[in-house]
Amino acid sequence: MKTLKLGLIATVFLAACSNNPKGNKATTADAEAVQAVDGETLNVDPASSSIAWTGNKVTGSHTGTINIQSGNVVLDEGKLVGGEFVIDMTTLTNKDLEADVENKSKLEGHLKADDFFAVEKYPTSKFVITKVTYKEDGKAEIAGNLTLRDVTKNVSFIADVPAASADGFHAMADFNINRKDWGVMYEGMKDDLIADEINLKVHLMAKNNP
Repeated sequence: MKTLKLGLIATVFLAACSNNPKGNKATTADAEAVQAVDGETLNVDPASSSIAWTGNKVTGSHTGTINIQSGNVVLDEGKLVGGEFVIDMTTLTNKDLEADVENKSKLEGHLKADDFFAVEKYPTSKFVITKVTYKEDGKAEIAGNLTLRDVTKNVSFIADVPAASADGFHAMADFNINRKDWGVMYEGMKDDLIADEINLKVHLMAKNNP
């Protein structure tokens, strides 16, 4: 019986580890120095920008959004070379439980509590670009310092970053981060462990300043 229980625990643990959301995992390293860059600065339009998140567990997944509070991008001849963004963690919202008001409220409260993002203590997060390396077909590897729960790590991911147009600049990225790199260590229930990775889908819009 003891062997059976240990085998079941191991199976559930492995299932949680392998049940990460779909998405390319961002590379995480120590924070890097931010170099000053020259260029045209455009302000981010929070109303036209969005961050969608997905978190998985053994028995399913949850999805939601977080708002970008403010930010800017720096462009050199229409191409992204720098920028920084403030994320309003108090706006963290669940979307898949909207028909179940009670459980939606419980989940949002738990995500904002100390087990996860400690929003009362850390109401904002921040991302500051440290390097942009252009690839092909309008894609680039973006590296930047992400501060979450007062922990700063440098993350690198691939994004779609076409050159700016008359309407402004937009960028899109779809990647995973490992929450434990920022001290979010809550494992979940023994029979319903939470995956380590969180998927982030970012749509950023910056408009030409009047």
